[in-house]
Amino acid sequence: MKYFKLPDLGEGLQEAEIVQWHVKPGDNVQQDQTLISVETAKAIVDIPSPQAGIIAACFGAEGDLIHIGEPLLEFAGEEQEDTGTVVGKMETAHQSTEVDHFIIGSAHRSGSGMNRATPAIRALAKRLNVDLGQVSGSGNGGLITGTDVEKAAQLTQQLGEAKPLRGVRRSMARNMARAHAEVVKVTINDDVDIHHWQKGEDITMRLVRALARACVVEPQLNAWYDNNGDSLRVIDKVDLGIAVDTPDGLFVPVLRNITARTAEDLRDGLEHLRADVRARTIPPQEMIGATITLSNYGTIAGRYGNPVVVPPTVAILGAGRVYQSVVAVGDGFAAHRMLPLSLSFDHRVVTGGEAARFLRALMDDLIQ
Repeated sequence: MKYFKLPDLGEGLQEAEIVQWHVKPGDNVQQDQTLISVETAKAIVDIPSPQAGIIAACFGAEGDLIHIGEPLLEFAGEEQEDTGTVVGKMETAHQSTEVDHFIIGSAHRSGSGMNRATPAIRALAKRLNVDLGQVSGSGNGGLITGTDVEKAAQLTQQLGEAKPLRGVRRSMARNMARAHAEVVKVTINDDVDIHHWQKGEDITMRLVRALARACVVEPQLNAWYDNNGDSLRVIDKVDLGIAVDTPDGLFVPVLRNITARTAEDLRDGLEHLRADVRARTIPPQEMIGATITLSNYGTIAGRYGNPVVVPPTVAILGAGRVYQSVVAVGDGFAAHRMLPLSLSFDHRVVTGGEAARFLRALMDDLIQ
């Protein structure tokens, strides 16, 4: 037998969730045939077969988490190569077993708490239908106790089952926690009068253009800060991350080199990114490397925001919902359309003056 392990998916990704098996034991597959679809924190990836052969076993069911280097399947009729350490039997997508299973020292989702519980506690958890992977142990060294299991069962009965975060939402939770722990964030707000804009003006593209201009005027906000090395890298090229809301969670694809592209090219590029995000076909490399971020939440609701700066970037612009405001015009008053803006920046490396000048340059472009 020969194991085929989850390959390195690149971009620092360490794990993936099984979305769908395209093969089953006994199938005769060809090289490059799709074996399985997995969901990472950034995209759904189809994994092809590295060779032709007969599938002997598939490891893991849909919904299971698997880490880089863990076996995905076995090919029949081959010498075993670099299999790693396999203890017990592994549950497959097509053949269930009651035996606890571990792969290369790391448990699947369904058994992620087993190594912190005694056999008696495992039996109790099974009887009460408690997923030990979702239980925090209060015993010595994180050992799960009977009281922990009973409390989890009671909580489930009262509030319903807790579902673990997966894919994009898990990544979002981790990134937000990291940002909260690291960044010293300050947000400044202002409004820009867009009454003179033509009807049907593309607000997002106007914001993209204005951000490009502001990064030229005040480049300190188009930068990466290395928290460990205590160093700032001001970046010449502006690669704009644009938040895209989806039912699966928040995606931030990157619109590259916005200062050197035409409005038409940028618009086409953004539409392609959005379509790929919604289809979950966007390559992982298109989700990394942003130097500054735009969140146009005003297309849904909300006037002012408090956008989160995600390391290593140091700034993010939030654009709120356009509203009508009464302004002085000559000797009288008139209702004008106003675009509210919220600029968050990392005050460790960006001063208030730099942020204010950046916002001023951005607003000057929007009023043209």
